[in-house]
Amino acid sequence: MSPDATPPPRHLLGNGRLSTMLGANGAGFLRWRELAVTRWREDPVTDPWGSFLLLRDEDDGEVWSVTTQPLGVSRPDDAARFSPGLAHYAGRHQSLHHELDVAVAADADIELRRLVLSNHGDRHRHVSLTSYAELVLGPRGDDDSHPAYAKMFVQTDWDEARQLLLATRRKRSDSQATVWAAQALQLVGVVDGAPERETDRARFLGRGRTLRDALAMRPGAALSGSTGCVLDPVWALRRGFSLAPRARVVLLLWTQVADSREGALALHARIQDAQAAERLFADAAARARGQHQQFGIDDAQAARFARWQDALLVSDPRQRAAPEDRARGHGGAPALWGLSISGDRPIALLRVDGAAALERLDALLLAQRWWRAQQLAVDVVVLDRLGDDDGTRDALAQRIDAQQAQLKDCEGLPKAQLFCPREDAIGADQRDALLTAVRVLVDADAGATVASAAVAPADAAPIRATTPAAAMPDEPTQEFPNGHGGFIEHGRSYRIALDAAATPAPWTNVLANPHFGCIVTAEGGGYSWSTNSQQNALTPWPNDPVSDPPHDIIYLRDADNGELWSAGALPIRVPGAHCVATHGKGWTQLCNDAHGIALALTVCVAPDDPVKLSRLRLVNRSHRTRRLSVTGYVAWALGANGSTPAPFVVTAHDAASGALFARNRWRADFGERVAFFDLAGAQQSLSGDRASFLGALGSTAQPAALHHDQPLDGRLGAGLDPCGALQTRVELPPGTQLDLIFLLGEGDDEDAARALVTKYRHADVDELLARIAAQWNDLLDTVQVGTPDRALDILLNDWLLYQVTACRLWARTAYYQASGAYGFRDQLQDVMALCVSRPELAREHLLRAGGRQFAEGDVQHWWLPPRGQGVRTKIRDDRVWLAYVAMHYVEVSGDRAVLDEKLPFLQGQAIPDGATDALFQPEVSDRQATLYEHCALAIDTSLTRGAHGLPLIGTGDWNDGMNAVGAEGRGESSWLGWFLLATIDALAPEADARGDTRAATWRDHAKALRAALEEAWDGAWYRRGYYDDGTPLGSKDSEQCRIDTIAQSWSVLGAATDREHTVQAMDSVDRLLIDDEHQIARLFTPPFDQDGRKDPGYIKGYPPGVRENGGQYTHGAIWSIFAWAGLGDGDRAGGLFQLLNPIHHSDSAEAVARYKVEPYVVCADVYSVAPYLGRGGWTWYTGSAAWLYRAGLEALLGFHLQGERLRVEPCIPKAWPGFRISYRHHGTLHEIGVQNPDHVCRGVLRVEMDGQTLDPAEPVTLATDGATHRLRITLGHSP
Repeated sequence: MSPDATPPPRHLLGNGRLSTMLGANGAGFLRWRELAVTRWREDPVTDPWGSFLLLRDEDDGEVWSVTTQPLGVSRPDDAARFSPGLAHYAGRHQSLHHELDVAVAADADIELRRLVLSNHGDRHRHVSLTSYAELVLGPRGDDDSHPAYAKMFVQTDWDEARQLLLATRRKRSDSQATVWAAQALQLVGVVDGAPERETDRARFLGRGRTLRDALAMRPGAALSGSTGCVLDPVWALRRGFSLAPRARVVLLLWTQVADSREGALALHARIQDAQAAERLFADAAARARGQHQQFGIDDAQAARFARWQDALLVSDPRQRAAPEDRARGHGGAPALWGLSISGDRPIALLRVDGAAALERLDALLLAQRWWRAQQLAVDVVVLDRLGDDDGTRDALAQRIDAQQAQLKDCEGLPKAQLFCPREDAIGADQRDALLTAVRVLVDADAGATVASAAVAPADAAPIRATTPAAAMPDEPTQEFPNGHGGFIEHGRSYRIALDAAATPAPWTNVLANPHFGCIVTAEGGGYSWSTNSQQNALTPWPNDPVSDPPHDIIYLRDADNGELWSAGALPIRVPGAHCVATHGKGWTQLCNDAHGIALALTVCVAPDDPVKLSRLRLVNRSHRTRRLSVTGYVAWALGANGSTPAPFVVTAHDAASGALFARNRWRADFGERVAFFDLAGAQQSLSGDRASFLGALGSTAQPAALHHDQPLDGRLGAGLDPCGALQTRVELPPGTQLDLIFLLGEGDDEDAARALVTKYRHADVDELLARIAAQWNDLLDTVQVGTPDRALDILLNDWLLYQVTACRLWARTAYYQASGAYGFRDQLQDVMALCVSRPELAREHLLRAGGRQFAEGDVQHWWLPPRGQGVRTKIRDDRVWLAYVAMHYVEVSGDRAVLDEKLPFLQGQAIPDGATDALFQPEVSDRQATLYEHCALAIDTSLTRGAHGLPLIGTGDWNDGMNAVGAEGRGESSWLGWFLLATIDALAPEADARGDTRAATWRDHAKALRAALEEAWDGAWYRRGYYDDGTPLGSKDSEQCRIDTIAQSWSVLGAATDREHTVQAMDSVDRLLIDDEHQIARLFTPPFDQDGRKDPGYIKGYPPGVRENGGQYTHGAIWSIFAWAGLGDGDRAGGLFQLLNPIHHSDSAEAVARYKVEPYVVCADVYSVAPYLGRGGWTWYTGSAAWLYRAGLEALLGFHLQGERLRVEPCIPKAWPGFRISYRHHGTLHEIGVQNPDHVCRGVLRVEMDGQTLDPAEPVTLATDGATHRLRITLGHSP
């Protein structure tokens, strides 16, 4: 068969445990039991996933692949042949002929790929073979939904003696399956030492690259040999060899999978026999033929089953229901639940309307049993349309009963089900749902048509530029330049140069309003969403910091010479192009000067509407008139991250507006919403067919539709792999410029989408950008500071509050994590940073969170808007944050009335016995209480005591990863004790004011708790807590996690009575956890590992030194700034702020190479163990931003707003001569100047307001008269 077939035929090989799927193009997967061994995604167009063999000519550097994929090159002599138990590929590249055979061992979990390479030329060839596969070793769903997270748990190793790559998945809990895999590359008959190897995908591919232009395949490039916790794992092995004329070489790639390292090594020992390969192929073929005989499958049936199987694995519209039928289904999988069908497995459906259909039914039922034996779980639905034909119905019932009895046997087999509803007993909605969901409509073997309403291109002349080109702007002056970029415009923007190299990680911007947004990377990647950033992505969330694949692209093509390039640096790299990206507040601009055209793509999000605007400005810098086609392309998602919504997306041309619409009704939420893509009405042709736009096995770097100077094909409708593509033609005389505007957004329905297109089609983008700037300036200019530390100023004045508001509060997503949810404790902590500048946002969220409490006092750990589905847990600290944040808000804003706002309670199922949580959508009860009562209930239900008098930790406190410390209900947390003390101290005075006698109960509990916490003193620091069995956690005697920073810092924040202990505890933090050389503040040390005697929870699954597991978890490290300020040590408080400041991690080329991530936003974590020492982790979506802002403004600069009064009590480094703060209070500017003539850390000596001396012990009453007032504060030693 030809590998060019679209879609390509696919073949399953396996032994009932280990399964390999291969397409005729070479793409596919390896799975073991119910786990994915290698990465694969369902993509009928580009199909880039699989295990591949790449060849490189070591003389001239040319690279080619044995199969069509991954390079997408099909040669005339290439062919694939599938037979029972075997896959065979043959082909020729120049004078080198190859044959590749693939099989899975019949009696062992081993896959073998045998390559025979023959030299039919007349010269010696020096060639290397490189294998490549991306590792998963875990559940497919986890990898699909959050790949960056799933990848970090895979650990690789190299066995030198056996020349064997090994890999395993670090377990997050004992309930997870243990899996080990091993791979060896043998050169038959040659002993030439160990092969080269690589397990780090970033090293193999290189930033911004794919397998089609991988760094490791460049001429002369060697593999690095890296193994360990590589964060993004692959398997790559390479052997070089010489091939004389008329000679041949045989290479064997063995892969073994087992449930232990010893098991994998034992399997490897079986392949040392020289005849092992021949036996494996022979036995695999024999087993497969034997299975055919056992099941009674003849060649014709096998061919039919294979055809059905292809569509079960990868959607094929020719085997699905008719497009008009599929377009009617709505509601997603829940629409099937009334028929007891889960929708979790692919569905094959047969409509039985007479006895003639029984033969086809027999074939389908046999196929279901066969697929199940191959580890392919398929649900079959037999739709009974027999009416009064009782005789046929009896025959049908016998077959159904017999099949269901066989399906009950699940030993070693995946679950599969059979359903037989009567069509006259189900409603039209359920029938439509079935026809929409079904992948194979068996009674439609002739194939359904694809709804393709071709829209003819407009007969319009090119748009001609008439505006003279503006002068080239001067290069701006940069602050903190580092070789990649620097701050410009007084720190308000960050400029990134991409000429020399890509940034070492995606340097992104988050553009958002409360209900819509997008991420834009410097190279042009990112994604867009509406309403919920996890559940309703408009374009795919990339979550691939190595390749950073863009899914929203603008292309330019020169009609005269065919040159093609993209507005961003990706996906088409142009040698010699001058590329610059600038990220600002609410906007990003990508500039690309290539092929004589200078372009500037300015991207922003409307402040109040679900619309992204992208203004493309083209300037002709050449000396000839340029005739260009401009094409915008988006890959539609229209579903939750990790799902495969493409088969259900229907595209349409809106006749009224001319825009391209897209909708996915096959989902529980958002199904009636309509996405749109528009070129401000200037589109002259369009397409909704990704297959025709990219081409079979195409890529966004070379889309097939732009290989020629023809309009787009106009294909739209259901049954296509969907995209949005819009094209127009332009002419630019020399020295002219032209603007085009692209709109991407979503409306509640068609009318709303049309109205948004109409509203923004002729928008003044400059006016819109001015509105956006005014919005952010209103927030950021409320407080502006000027200190001796310019890097601190930039963060406090510009970036931290932007990160908090745009990303944490509104977007709730970033490049590394797409939550979409509100975390109960998360956004509550975030809005504490907004209490000064935007108290209304803090108030709004405080009330939002208060309404997510159950009547029993616990809360949703997180919930997804708009419906509120979320998780109920036994985590103990969540509820306490409600009271803590409420009292902080009241103190800062002076708004006590918020405590009397009535809020409902939730009601829903309890957590089942033996479970740690429950995911469901609760109901909102009729019972209501004031916010104060919600807070009081949170405290009432937190007054627990363990054996040591400390609060019970449940299944986690602030550190969710310590979920096993108290899983049995007896574990204790000292951190939670300190936090509870601080919260009681804040809430009890309010209770007194209300005459609430519970205040006495709380204070009595606090008194006993304070004493118990001192009993947790470990000699030089406070213990972190106690396991269920009473073993101390965070003790000098602990094997792992001997000291934890948050138990020490909160002893200060919680007002421990023994100052000597708190000082010593913080000294221990400084001595044991702060690494000044590498700029790391560890959360605890040493990290947990898999071999520890105690099980703290899933935290031990993280690689040591990564994220919460002993890395710098910035959120927790920041609390030490507050602690040192509380102890009066401004030098260490200021020093830690400097150490945590991302600008200082990126102030040179060397620092950037180590730290990698963005310099302008704070990251969640920094890795603390080689080889990633000092490397930044996930950025943007982190609670660190809010706390670092407060640490700078409150702990260091001492700015404490108290309603209409202000207290300024700094704790600064002694070397600071002073600082200033500009604060706008209700429109009245207060210029605050602090002098430090005695070079002290703290101590207010004098206070003057407009020349009038005030009592330094009292807060200053702020003015509201609209004038400018000057507050002068002098620090010094008390007389």
